[in-house]
Amino acid sequence: MSKLWIYTNYDCNLTCAYCLAESSPTAPRRALSLSVVQQLIDEALALDFTEVFFTGGEPFILDDIYDMLAYSSARLKTTVLTNAMLLKGTRLERLTAIKNEHLSVQVSLDGARAEQHDAYRGAGSWIKTIAGIKALQARGFHVRLSTTETPANSAYLPEVCEFHRALGIPEDDHFMRPLAKRGFSTEGLEVNMKNLVPELTVNVDGVFWHPLSTDADLQINNKLFPLAASVEKMRCVVDEIARTGSVPPITFT
Repeated sequence: MSKLWIYTNYDCNLTCAYCLAESSPTAPRRALSLSVVQQLIDEALALDFTEVFFTGGEPFILDDIYDMLAYSSARLKTTVLTNAMLLKGTRLERLTAIKNEHLSVQVSLDGARAEQHDAYRGAGSWIKTIAGIKALQARGFHVRLSTTETPANSAYLPEVCEFHRALGIPEDDHFMRPLAKRGFSTEGLEVNMKNLVPELTVNVDGVFWHPLSTDADLQINNKLFPLAASVEKMRCVVDEIARTGSVPPITFT
């Protein structure tokens, strides 16, 4: 395993109709503390993880996200996921102050036009996200884009690709994923441990199989530390699925 995903929090400035994490402005924060994140980074480094991804919710709601990102990117390749709408003023200045070659910003962008993006993310969100992307680029950040395919944009994905190239973002920095039927989404793919390649994911409640969901059926441990215990547990589950085709019962201690 090479990737560690960290759910920093669950509150968000948007209420996206397909949000897997059920984030919104009224969602409970359920945040990880700076000291816990630092311990996660230290243990991930000791376990030879090579990348860390910070997600939410909207991480830039948190006051200590900059300290988290600075600590992580000084040690490992680090990416923070955001809708970029808050990245202006003081927030942008604080992020710029910790900019380095190991830190990337991945922005959710679902369309080349507002109607493709706003259909699931809310009216007016596209124009603010584009402003955030351009502000990040102007400050010299490595910007990546992620696009969720929806009924509103599925016929226009080539146009989305043309748009990201026009923004100066190469193919290798643009990721697409299908809708998954989790969280707020009532449509999309059914996902589970058998059809998701495991990527160690943590939140305030414990450790999970994959960042697509922190639902109870994907939880593998209710304890964060030691992280090595969850890595070993995940490997055992992978082996059992390969051997029997079934997910074994997962118990917590």
